[in-house]
Amino acid sequence: MKRVLVPIAHGFEEIETMTIADVLRRAGLEVVLAGTEAGLLTGSRQVRVMPDAWIEEVQDEDFDVLVLPGGQPGVDHLRKNAVVLQILQKMSASKKWIGAICAAPLVLRDAGLIAGRHFTSFPALEPEFQEGQYEQGSVIVDGHLITSRGPGTAMEFALKLVELLCGKEKREQVAGALLAPAATL
Repeated sequence: MKRVLVPIAHGFEEIETMTIADVLRRAGLEVVLAGTEAGLLTGSRQVRVMPDAWIEEVQDEDFDVLVLPGGQPGVDHLRKNAVVLQILQKMSASKKWIGAICAAPLVLRDAGLIAGRHFTSFPALEPEFQEGQYEQGSVIVDGHLITSRGPGTAMEFALKLVELLCGKEKREQVAGALLAPAATL
């Protein structure tokens, strides 16, 4: 079973985080929500979530993919977390899948992972990126990097992750069970 690490911090974007975790679990993947702090974390819209683990507890475990949800100030907390940045570097060096949605590509930028890559983010952040090739698409895949724009693209993003990790047939199966709009297929 493939393992997915989803680091979250206070101020995470609820729709993105829950959509990623839910859709990937429906596909049969093991998803670990790892908090940057122990205990309950509060999202950007005041939804409280108890992570599965603390990031320090899982930093040496093997994961097939790392996915960063957006949200503020969650992304700023992720950008300052040395363990998250270390795991990103390790995953990138191993050519493992890395995903980021909304403001989370800023974490990738800070980790030096978007130079020379095609990517997207929340539209208002485009001026923040001086490196790489910024694109307007809702989901952009470049090598082992997948990025997306925000809460409204979270379902399409999560289903693309399912396709990349489990194949097109599994994506169609999960999308069908979710009654996902044709645009996400």
